[in-house]
Amino acid sequence: MVSEVERAVLDAIDDERIVAELQELVRIPSVDGTAAEVEVQAWCAQRLQALGLTVDHWRLDVPELNADPEFPGMEVERPEAWGCVGVLGGDATPGLILNGHVDVVPGDAFDAVVEDGVMWGRGTCDMKGGVAAALGAVAAVVAAGIRLRKPLAVHTVIGEEDGGLGAFATLRRGHRGEACVIAEPTAGSVIPANSGSLTFRLEVPGLATHGSTRSRGVSAIEKFTVVQTALLELERERNRDPHPLLAHLDLANPLSVGTVNAGDWASTVPDRLIAEGRYGVRLGEGVADARAAFEAAVAEACEKDDWLRDHPVTVSWPGGEFASGLLPEGDPLLADTLQAVADAGSAVPAVKGAPYGSDLRQYAAAGIPTLQYGPGDVRYAHAADEHVVLADVLDAARAYALLAVRRCG
Repeated sequence: MVSEVERAVLDAIDDERIVAELQELVRIPSVDGTAAEVEVQAWCAQRLQALGLTVDHWRLDVPELNADPEFPGMEVERPEAWGCVGVLGGDATPGLILNGHVDVVPGDAFDAVVEDGVMWGRGTCDMKGGVAAALGAVAAVVAAGIRLRKPLAVHTVIGEEDGGLGAFATLRRGHRGEACVIAEPTAGSVIPANSGSLTFRLEVPGLATHGSTRSRGVSAIEKFTVVQTALLELERERNRDPHPLLAHLDLANPLSVGTVNAGDWASTVPDRLIAEGRYGVRLGEGVADARAAFEAAVAEACEKDDWLRDHPVTVSWPGGEFASGLLPEGDPLLADTLQAVADAGSAVPAVKGAPYGSDLRQYAAAGIPTLQYGPGDVRYAHAADEHVVLADVLDAARAYALLAVRRCG
């Protein structure tokens, strides 16, 4: 049931302004590591200040963060990076954090075209639609004149796509809350758990010779097939008994090879192959344990091969480190979110886990109960046809507004 105060907040949702702000956000091409990543955080800080929030907009000390033993990794260089946190109502610990990342992967569609109730363009789904919804929810609370008993916080972060620099820096700066909702695209579901993911790099040695005397050499490409077979078996083993929240997936813990490079001449047997890929971290599994299982599988495959036994494959781990994350069982944030979504007028969401990494794991590791709920479908994230249904953005804004009023009083 929606109270009179909550109805006033819902009535204050400004649909046109939310859509306009989403267009403004998408038209800032905030690709990881570019100057626009700085620009979009300045835009967020200005918007939060205009709403009357107390804003912390600070330049990140990237070298210092990178030197932290718990730094989650970074895949692009950043000469400059900024954090942004807005807080509505007092200095106490916020009753709720609304989090969204404003960085996007590379693309060329930043026009934010709207057709038939759908906005198209890079970042519309992942995840500026969610950020616009969160800003719209906060704006409605302000417009309705609600005095909160506990503060409401908005965290906009960069670097989520390549490791999680922004969330890491925000938490290291001391920003906390009693609970956090991340506005990632969830296709109408609520996601209280994420698997993790790691980027691996394999260097497979061979022995070069002229292609006409192939038997005198050892092809690194052929030896890679030995390792690939072992990795496929490892993937099968790690998916035999998935966590119940991931049981709906055909592969709860995927392992995929994304790039393979070998050889420098058509008539030369290649003596080196470099392969990189993505490796899923199971729910509740430590990153070190996940790496050890992968490295053991590669080592075992090498031991069984006459060439690789004496010339083993080298495994390294470049890029971001995405641990798994999970909302504690029985935490009221889940029930509160489901109720807020339903009371805002949407169907009661399904509850399921997701097979990709996100900033959920960083907030969860900091002891902040966290889940994901937001507009858009992750199948269209990073895609050439990335888009978001605007009605879903507006529905999310209403759910966030209700949840904010209820969690913050």
